[in-house]
This record gives sequence, structure tokens and C-alpha cells, in this order.
Amino acid sequence: MTTTDTKDYAGPDGRRDERSSRGLDYPYLEEECPPPGSVKEIASGVYWVRMPLPISLQWINLWLIEDDDGWTIVDTGMGTEATREHWRSIFGSVVGDKPVTRVVVTHMHPDHIGLAGWITRKYGARLAMSRLEYVTCRMLVSDTGREAPEAGIKFYHRAGWSDHQIDTYKKRFGGFGRVVSRLPDSFDRLKEGDVLTIGGSGWEVITGCGHSPQHVCLFNADKNLLISGDQLLPRISSNVSVHPTEPEEDPLTDWLDSCDKLISAVPEDVLVLPAHNLPFRGAHVRLAALIEGHEKSLVRLHKRLDTPRTVPQCFPTLFGRKVGDDILSLATGETIAHLNCLRVRGMAARTTGADGVDLYSAI
Repeated sequence: MTTTDTKDYAGPDGRRDERSSRGLDYPYLEEECPPPGSVKEIASGVYWVRMPLPISLQWINLWLIEDDDGWTIVDTGMGTEATREHWRSIFGSVVGDKPVTRVVVTHMHPDHIGLAGWITRKYGARLAMSRLEYVTCRMLVSDTGREAPEAGIKFYHRAGWSDHQIDTYKKRFGGFGRVVSRLPDSFDRLKEGDVLTIGGSGWEVITGCGHSPQHVCLFNADKNLLISGDQLLPRISSNVSVHPTEPEEDPLTDWLDSCDKLISAVPEDVLVLPAHNLPFRGAHVRLAALIEGHEKSLVRLHKRLDTPRTVPQCFPTLFGRKVGDDILSLATGETIAHLNCLRVRGMAARTTGADGVDLYSAI
């Protein structure tokens, strides 16, 4: 949701050079991305897959790693028929006679886990992900077809949503499972510090929180690669939200701590393989910029609370574009994440008005 696009550097000949912007280096241009249904080798045995998305992000990067006796897939794309067709092309042209033996999922959002169940069943492969991501995904899929819970309705009423906006929430509730194929009933749990050996090379598990419950990144020191999922993106800041299931949580502090942790865990010159945008180098610069961006947002928001504000009244301070109904839930969740962080820091207080809508003020 929060867009913090870097500006492209204009080279001496006047053209826009997307290979370098604000301390980041991009080894590949947009036109060098692999078309859907094909792959591009990034390092020995590591292939870049790119799938379209039916959402504003448009594309997701997925990764195919060759093993001695098969293939490991990292993230799968959304559970749509178009994505299945692109995978079938890759299975026929690249995977060939060597089976997919393992599917690793960085986290449980549908564009990452959508076809994990389909691929694992097709090949009899094992699913590997963190426990919290697996359990949370199963929980959200189980909501498919349910009516919106009272806790969610109260949460968005307190957040200042109109009756029309809450009615839209009720109609859309339970849509998560429609783009996620049925998960296998067992999985291999990934934990911080685990090392997956793929093709004779070790991939270390680094976990992070804030964008999702227990996001997994994979770092390969031999190849100096980091498969970062949504934990580290070069041109956008991942959404960090409070949800109706945990209304008092402080995911923004978790996110900031996770960014600090990644700075210590990977070298500055690591080639980052993100889920969205282009592969890049400059991890420490980008992580520091993400931390600084959120800290500046907290300062601006604290100043804005010189008089009591509702959640929607805080939107102009945090977002550089109009918040329409299509991104209302993301904007609401991220705004409350910033407000809860200020409350945890002792810098803001919350009261509830006579209309049942929460008001936030600076301390």
C-alpha cells in the first residue's frame, strides 16, 4: 500500500538509467525480465520466473532452484488458471523429467501461496514454510463462504468506516480462499537458522514479522543471493497492517525490528531477489531507507494528532495518493499500525466517541 518509489537516475546522455537509483544497483532492465511461462538464469541453478497478477502490483517474481534429483520452487503465484497455464509451460520446457520435490513458501499471501497445494499434489512434493504462516493460511481459507464476523464489523466501525464501506466489507469477506488452492494436510516447518540444502548449496532461513506473521527469507552465502519475498522490496514498502483478529497489536515495531535484523544478517552487496520489482543490490541502503521512512511517518503523524483524529483523518499524513474503497482496508490497517506504534511508545492515546468511532490524540 505505502508507495515509496525510488527515482530513476538520469545518465549523462539524458536517458533514464533504471540500473541505479538512490544507492541501489539493478543488474537487469525491465525488458530483460523473463516472459510468463519462461525462466531466466540468475545464478548457477537458480532461475527467475515472473507471473502476472490480477491486482495493481501486476507481477510477482518466483524462483526455481535445481537440485540433484529434482527442483525446488520458491513461491507459486496466485491460484488462477492463467498462472497454472504458465507453470505448465515451465514444467514442460524446463522441469522436464526431473520432478518438483519441494515447494517453499515465503508467506501466506495468495500471490505467494496460491498454487502451492496444486503443485505439491501434482508432483507429490513437500510444502515447506513457517508454522505461523501455514496455520494462518489454513485459518483464512476456512473463512471462505462465511459471513463477516461481528468482531470485524466492530473493528471497522471504530476505524470510522461508513455504513456503505462496512456493507462492502461484508460482501467481500471470505474471498481469500478463492485464489488459494487447497493446502496439503502436512508440511515441513521452517525455523530461524534452518539451512535447506539445494543442489549442494545451503540456503539459510531468516524470518521476519510485520508484513505477515512469520515471513521466511532464504540467504545463500555461496552465491551471495537473498530470496526476500515481500520482506525487502526495492521500490515499494510492504503493507504493515493491524487486522480485526488482533486489534491491539503493534506490527510496525515488529517490522522495524525485522529490517534491523536483516541488516545484520546479510552483506550489503548481496543480490536481492524480491517478490516484486527488479532484482537489486544495496540491501543495507534500502533497509535503512525503509526504517527511516516509517520513523518519519510516525513523526508526521504525531504532529497531526495535535487535535483528536479518526483513522481516515490520518490518511493524508501517511499516503501520497487518494485512498479509495479499493485500498481502504490496506490503508486502514497500516494507519492503525502506525497509531498503535505511537501508543506503545507512549506518544498517543485513544478514546472512543459517542458514535463509537475511535479518536487518537498526541501525548
